[in-house]
Amino acid sequence: MLNIVIMAAGKGTRMKSALPKVLHRLAGRPLLQHVLDTATALGADRIVVVTGHGAEAVEAAVAAPHLAFVRQTPQLGTGHAVQQAEPQLLDGGTTLILNGDVPLIAADTARRLVEASGGQRLALLTIALADPTGYGRIVRGPDGDAVRAIVEHKDASEAQRAIREVYTGMMAAPTAALRRWLGRLTNDNVQREYYLTDVVEHAVTDGVAVVAAPARSETEVLGVNSPLQLAELERRYQRARADELMEAGVRLADAARLDVRGELRCGTDVEIDVNCVFEGRVQLGDGVRIGANCCIRNAVIEAGALIRPFTHVDGEAAGVRIGAAAEVGPFSRLRPGADLGPQVHVGNFVEVKNSTLAKGAKANHLAYLGDATVGERVNYGAGSITANYDGANKHRTVIGADAHIGSNCVLVAPVTIGEGATVGGGSTIAKDAPPGQLTVARARQVTIDGWTRPVKKKP
Repeated sequence: MLNIVIMAAGKGTRMKSALPKVLHRLAGRPLLQHVLDTATALGADRIVVVTGHGAEAVEAAVAAPHLAFVRQTPQLGTGHAVQQAEPQLLDGGTTLILNGDVPLIAADTARRLVEASGGQRLALLTIALADPTGYGRIVRGPDGDAVRAIVEHKDASEAQRAIREVYTGMMAAPTAALRRWLGRLTNDNVQREYYLTDVVEHAVTDGVAVVAAPARSETEVLGVNSPLQLAELERRYQRARADELMEAGVRLADAARLDVRGELRCGTDVEIDVNCVFEGRVQLGDGVRIGANCCIRNAVIEAGALIRPFTHVDGEAAGVRIGAAAEVGPFSRLRPGADLGPQVHVGNFVEVKNSTLAKGAKANHLAYLGDATVGERVNYGAGSITANYDGANKHRTVIGADAHIGSNCVLVAPVTIGEGATVGGGSTIAKDAPPGQLTVARARQVTIDGWTRPVKKKP
């Protein structure tokens, strides 16, 4: 039986923000969501989130059927927080306590902490820091092995503050024993708070072994209390993702200028230039090249495709697909439902939404394709648009294979342009254009004799 308690009640005064601290984002997701993902990966029988400051916003942001919420009002310390969760805990087994503002705790580390407890011991996640300021110190017995106490920084003596091994704020304990210890907590300290760390003393008194489980890295136990700390942790996270990608063979122009805010999967010989942002789920096929300053979200980009600089791809829920050897950008925008076939070209300042472009189709300049089906080898001229919205409903435009749409045309949907048809530049097409023929719809050109341009009156 595994209970997990996540403490997420703090205000985060040093963040200087109206947003609850645990909802500030790291790698595109709230701090708390990172911890919840770790908790879910452990297969917990019960997950209890303790909220307090901004409780309604926090609970709404991360609500899920498998989560239970309790509120800590007022906030009287870490021990008081876990006391609020205690009635929600399932009997037996182990209770793991995590912090909602320590987002990068690895599932493997949390699992080792639970195993160190084994439902019989109090296990503390610890780490040795060069600068342990602000952390509770691990005080061991004369033999240097058994943990005897945790002393909060504000209550520590000078000798105790010299200790570099610190408590990370995460522990695992036998649930039955934890219930007893929580009932014994007092607020007899400088802060007049109920410290969770005092359970160590109660465990020692009860003859329950207290063991330390070391964290594998400093990064996974770092908390966020200020914008500066958030930014530093973001860079650590992103550098770790960059290292993983490069170890897998991805060529990054600069590992320090990459942001992965979701899941990025890459084939072989992928190249990514500087200042690119990947969100949601992105898959890059073999030989894909991504130019500088691109933002790509929820997209599949197939082998050999070239995404030129400043391209914005946002698939949202519908996703975007870019076919093999296609070329997109610079300054293109692909919106949800854009599906580009092999060797399609979409150029500068072209927007595509909910449209399919078949093999070899081209829209190279200053164009809009919305709710359209475009056949193979179509050439879509500069300045042309599909007028897909009538003010109430969306309608579809179908352009047959090998059609040529001249510059500055308006295709008023619903409309079909037949295979091999040509639409003359500057035309507004509101009726179907037959295949293989030239269709032109323009006003007659008129020249007004004797017309003079108005001139500005002098004062």
